[in-house]
Amino acid sequence: MCGIVGYVGSDNACDFLIGGLRRLEYRGYDSAGVAIYGGSTFHITRSVGRIDALAMQLGAVPPNGTLGLGHTRWATHGPATIENAHPHLGGDGEIVLVHNGVIENFQTLKDELIQKGYHFVSATDSEVIAHLVAESLKNTPETVGQPNLRYLNAVQGAISRLRGTYGLAIAFRDHPNFMIAARFGSPLVLGVGKGEYFVASDASPLVGRTDRIVYLADHQIAVLTPEGFSVLHRDQGKVRVNIRQLETDSSEATREGFEHYMLKEIYEQPESIRNAMRGRLDEENATAVFGGLNLTPQQSRMVERIILTGCGTSWHSGLVGEYLIEDLARIPVSVEYASELRYRNPPIENNTLVFGITQSGETADTLAALRETKRKGHRTLAICNVVGSSIAQAADGGVYLYAGPEIGVASTKAFTSQCCVLAMLGLYFGRLRHLSFERGKQIIEELRQLPNAIQQTLGCNEQVRDVAQKYQNASTVLYLGRQFNFPTALEGALKLKEISYIHAEGYPAAEMKHGPIALVDKETPSVFIIPRGTTYTKVMANMEEVKARGGPVIALANEDDPQVQAVADDVIHVPQVPEFLQPIVNVVPLQLLAYHIALLRGCDVDKPRNLAKSVTVE
Repeated sequence: MCGIVGYVGSDNACDFLIGGLRRLEYRGYDSAGVAIYGGSTFHITRSVGRIDALAMQLGAVPPNGTLGLGHTRWATHGPATIENAHPHLGGDGEIVLVHNGVIENFQTLKDELIQKGYHFVSATDSEVIAHLVAESLKNTPETVGQPNLRYLNAVQGAISRLRGTYGLAIAFRDHPNFMIAARFGSPLVLGVGKGEYFVASDASPLVGRTDRIVYLADHQIAVLTPEGFSVLHRDQGKVRVNIRQLETDSSEATREGFEHYMLKEIYEQPESIRNAMRGRLDEENATAVFGGLNLTPQQSRMVERIILTGCGTSWHSGLVGEYLIEDLARIPVSVEYASELRYRNPPIENNTLVFGITQSGETADTLAALRETKRKGHRTLAICNVVGSSIAQAADGGVYLYAGPEIGVASTKAFTSQCCVLAMLGLYFGRLRHLSFERGKQIIEELRQLPNAIQQTLGCNEQVRDVAQKYQNASTVLYLGRQFNFPTALEGALKLKEISYIHAEGYPAAEMKHGPIALVDKETPSVFIIPRGTTYTKVMANMEEVKARGGPVIALANEDDPQVQAVADDVIHVPQVPEFLQPIVNVVPLQLLAYHIALLRGCDVDKPRNLAKSVTVE
């Protein structure tokens, strides 16, 4: 949500800023802007809508300058207008900044600044910070021989008054070739080049420009010039930072011939599942290994309860994890919406592990929920896809997905990778308890076959496209499954809602007759997830009930199933896999169904309306 890029060096800043903002489009935004220092002042260009509109405004010969800031805004305070777009100016134009996050006490600060004569042109909380820095600079004395120190002190004084979250990049009209970045609760990454330095919300804009990055932590401030950079902490002063290797390949941030990132990421799932399992299956001991949990086998054996928390798709994977871990390890599991858990005060027993599940590692609600449970003395762990993210840093340990960048707003490969990791956690905890060596070996073999099963499932794409053509104009779609496939139904419904804007609901199939069956009519298709398994006959009966009331039925079923074929209007075939792995395979056709329906309806698949990839504000 929202995106920041900044550059200081010797090249033309505009090229990096526009390219970087394009790399950040996936985060979600409704306006964009850049500020480029032109030798005496900042040239500011803003637009509402896509980056293409901003690029057109900049024209064939954009402003030339070697320092600049860029931003994509997702509206919180104030609508999407030119006035509310970033960058914002402070004072009489001596400050320019971009901001991600939410300032909770902005109105109090704004009233105070208005009393002092500051004029506001936007409705944003971000402009308050710009004027606050200007006011702080006015009251910060010169430091002889150390001009950088005055500006640093002014920024520190201003941000000490902020309540809320911020990722900031700030530049100064009267002090060129100098930039400050500050972070609390909103991610920022520094890129370290040769005679040039970068700031960004995440590492994606840096791909191809540098392979050396620094993840800023909360309460850290970075000072950047073409000659170098330094990082300070609010309480610790200057700190030594760990410069990490950026391992993302430039091809991972491109579509590589696919029409959309979402389709590319759906097709990457066989490989992303292999990456999630790589080095984690121990055949000699018939178990899984997770060094990042930072738990000894003795500590893991003492775990009496697990809480899985997340939002959206990650919450759905948590529901799959509940079935998996309780079935394989016999440990009680509860799944909590992170947005609710952060404000609840539930009794949590000793020897409880709390896992935060997140693709981005920046989800504000999940981060807050983990921090609250950690504050109460419980061990917190992360299941995350982004190294160096806020949640990865805040947790006591965790498991990386290694799924590669997920650019499409609607999560696909992250969901299946999360489910795969949760299956391996079920194996790990199960082998510490009751699972036999032979059963452990069998599970490992079943996991190893999973990428091939997904590859086989992708062969249904043409069939799914035909089904999408038939139902693209539906106004409501029901998704139904039982046991492991109930969360799959929820996830399938969410995908359709997210990118096609069709109302969809997921239910346990048996719950239909307790109310939702009233929705069934000839215009409302029902998607039944009905592979062979323990509840097959029960779901079959539920499908007959819908069919008897004239509702169109789309079935996800195993091949050579004449019983389903006789009842369903359309059948999409999926390979047969063990029940505990069915969600990972069965969700793939549902992802494709949502994709093709959205495409047929003319929707923006990768950047659906009103949505952001990483929800970093409450």
